[in-house]
Amino acid sequence: MPAPKLIVTVCTANICRSPMAEALLRHALQAEAEPLRSCQVVSAGVAARKGERISPNSVEALAKVSLRASDHRSQPLTADLASQADLILCMTESHRDVIAISFDSPPQNVFLWREFMPAPADREIGDPYGGSLKEYEACRDEMVDAIPSLLAYLRGR
Repeated sequence: MPAPKLIVTVCTANICRSPMAEALLRHALQAEAEPLRSCQVVSAGVAARKGERISPNSVEALAKVSLRASDHRSQPLTADLASQADLILCMTESHRDVIAISFDSPPQNVFLWREFMPAPADREIGDPYGGSLKEYEACRDEMVDAIPSLLAYLRGR
């Protein structure tokens, strides 16, 4: 299977988890060899409104690891975007379930962000929305912990 050209990270409203995942994965891919380095990474939400700003705590959690995402604006996961994606990475099983029932032709390339981690790792990343900065940092760290296994999966495609 060829390396993906478009990876979409997905959460609920596309203002907390998926924008952080987008920034983290984009950064990690910059250290990879081609063709992974050239992958485009975007984020979307299964219940997102278009144009919402990223949560301030997501911006701050990313800034603490020297990543910038303050320009991010939310977008819904549309059938068009889903059909263009080579890989869709969700935060929870409920996101995967919503995707499976939302489109006439559900995509088959939908995985959890932490799905490739060895057991007994928790596969889901909880929503920090409305929580403290520490909760957002913990969410970010759960994503960071999964990046090596996610990159290994991508290299093996």
